[in-house]
Amino acid sequence: SRIAKEVYTIEIVKPLGERARQTLADLGYDNVHVRIGDGYKGWPERAPFDAILVTAAPLTVPEPLLKQLKTGGKLVLPVGRVIQNLYVFTKRADGGFDKKEVLPVLFVPMTGEAQKPRPPSNPPPPR
Repeated sequence: SRIAKEVYTIEIVKPLGERARQTLADLGYDNVHVRIGDGYKGWPERAPFDAILVTAAPLTVPEPLLKQLKTGGKLVLPVGRVIQNLYVFTKRADGGFDKKEVLPVLFVPMTGEAQKPRPPSNPPPPR
């Protein structure tokens, strides 16, 4: 990355992750780290993060991702199945979150852990 010191990305589809890793290496981006696995739980051993950008829609906001934000950090993600909205969560100094609904979107569904049945819920309210 030319705009961030370090970038961490997770891809659940192994061939896509391997191709991304190789392409980034070929382009000389040695500060972009690719993990092949389930992004629902994030990358806790590299947390806390300034920002987390999710490009697949879980049904509910993954708590592990919220927990991996620095104070002032932002989580940007689509949430929902058929009807999806893009949200931005910002972590406050008191540990709570400000939530902003940005716009309706349509992303592929998040797979893996995100597909496990859970009680229906909305994104957590601001604390």
